[in-house]
Amino acid sequence: MTRIIAGFAGSIRLAVPPYGTRPTSDRVREAIFSALEARDALDGARVLDLYAGSGALGLEAASRGATHVTLVDRATAAHTATQKNAAAVRKAAPRGQAPEIVLSSQPVQSFLGGTSARWDVVFLDPPYELGGLELVHNLEALVDRLSPDAVVVLERSSRDKVPDWPDGLELDRRKNYGDTALFWLRPTEEESAGSAPAAASSADTD
Repeated sequence: MTRIIAGFAGSIRLAVPPYGTRPTSDRVREAIFSALEARDALDGARVLDLYAGSGALGLEAASRGATHVTLVDRATAAHTATQKNAAAVRKAAPRGQAPEIVLSSQPVQSFLGGTSARWDVVFLDPPYELGGLELVHNLEALVDRLSPDAVVVLERSSRDKVPDWPDGLELDRRKNYGDTALFWLRPTEEESAGSAPAAASSADTD
């Protein structure tokens, strides 16, 4: 069962596409959101959830204080599930405080190439079989769509080769959870002119 873990929509069960997705486990989602809340990265944030599947990551962010969430997934089954889940989250919001939730059924690369919006938090959870070159193209297209202090959370198989990071993005840290590897990325200092100096990168594994 996939559900919203915390926030105003906590415990709401989410519809999950019957095929073609790999839901992020509760353990990994809780680790992601504990880290984001420790950074105070969610309150009022604009959030982008790419390869959204059920929308669990983006909608969890909405439940915890993000004011705008965009869910992107080209699969018909995923789009159907996110429509249902987004409606449930909006309904659970306090009166007058419902976050803006936007759904897109475009391919990720097409979506990123056709928008001028910027985001503060980005979740990137592509199918593990997605080729490394396509992932790099996604990340390259994402660079100019990030706010100066943005956080990008990439989920991959812990057995996969570490992706090549494009110019404009750098690794903050890595954390493994069994078969899942989380890569925390941030804009480079050149891309985030005017932001505070970044701390030294680290790579943590279990």
